[in-house]
Amino acid sequence: MRCCVSQHFRMTLLCFLAVAVVFASGCNPGSSSTGRAPKSSAENDPPLTIRARESPAGVDSREPELTATSDGRIILSWVEKVTDKRYALRFAVRDAERWSAASTVAEGENWFVNWADFPSVIALADGSLAAHWLVKSGTGTYAYDVNIARSKDGGKTWGKPIVPHTDKTQTEHGFVSLLPLPDGRVGAVWVDGRNLKNVKESHDEEAPLPVSMTLRYAAIDADGGLSDEVQLDERVCECCQTSAALTSEGAIAVYRDRSDKEVRDIYSVSRQQGNWSSPRPVHADNWEITGCPVNGPSIAADDRRVAVAWYTEAGASPRVKIVFSNDAGATFGGPVEVDDGQALGRVDVLLLPDGSALVCWMSGTAEGGAIKVRRVRPDGSFGPPSVVAETSISRSSGFPRMARLGDEVHFAWTEFGKPSNVRTATANINAYK
Repeated sequence: MRCCVSQHFRMTLLCFLAVAVVFASGCNPGSSSTGRAPKSSAENDPPLTIRARESPAGVDSREPELTATSDGRIILSWVEKVTDKRYALRFAVRDAERWSAASTVAEGENWFVNWADFPSVIALADGSLAAHWLVKSGTGTYAYDVNIARSKDGGKTWGKPIVPHTDKTQTEHGFVSLLPLPDGRVGAVWVDGRNLKNVKESHDEEAPLPVSMTLRYAAIDADGGLSDEVQLDERVCECCQTSAALTSEGAIAVYRDRSDKEVRDIYSVSRQQGNWSSPRPVHADNWEITGCPVNGPSIAADDRRVAVAWYTEAGASPRVKIVFSNDAGATFGGPVEVDDGQALGRVDVLLLPDGSALVCWMSGTAEGGAIKVRRVRPDGSFGPPSVVAETSISRSSGFPRMARLGDEVHFAWTEFGKPSNVRTATANINAYK
């Protein structure tokens, strides 16, 4: 997050204008040379009917995350303000009938709480839960560590938090994506600022950073043992979210890269047979920008099918894109532009059983915005967008999230206010079967 304050104040505005969606899975035969596919007619692909639902989150809640479990449930996590200085990470689990009562993972007064760098709770292969949150490690604004804890009893009790990075520098460590590894460990991908430890807090805004943020990975076993810590990319965008998923061939992570010429396109790395691949572009947008747009990609995977969504402003044209892959992300089809104008980014993506995908993003202007969702098929065609909710485009509105539970897709977002509240809604996707 350093770049957004000390180097590029104007990126505060750009982060509102960024929305990118990319889906990776095989070729897109319906795509044109510009990447825009023909629209499906409304009668062939009806818009989703969005229904507001009661949220399990309490008052003064924010920063939701939604994850699906392998046994057919979903987990909603969020940050709740307890006092002026104290925050808690809470979560609830949803089955086909209802939400569970909210439970607390952890709380503290020394947390790093940020609209774009939010915690999560996931279910692991052995049935346990894992959660992550961010804790200050020093007096610097962006000196904070990743904390990962595990619960073996469904969230009633949590073990001692583990820090997955071993550098012990008082620098930024965040934008975490957790992975439920098949062997029962929890994998973590994060953006790491250890190489910034010798950089002064303030410097010439026009001068490039002498060193860069990196992308790193590590795994934690059930006993808290740390293994496989490795650098995945030596130079990445400073404050864009990462996203990771499991294919039938292993883990895959996507993130915003940063070239030495300040091109910040979406890249991927894959882990197969214990080894990570070299970074490779999902698509060459060639978006050259001298600061972080605070708009990371999203990835979803099912067996060998992969979908990646992202935002770009290449050519001074704000767009949300998606690509598909049929080979676990080894290759990607041509991109399809998903948004219907005034794209702002903050995307999420999920795969549907029929092979299509849902893309969620924010759009709007300073006068008002909206959270939208649209179905996209692997052939590049797509139906009409649906409005999930009207919202503010301010930072405090955060990033909308979604997850599928049977024939229902659940949405969660932050409704900005004093206090703010995590809101939820659902849409039935039975018509898309």
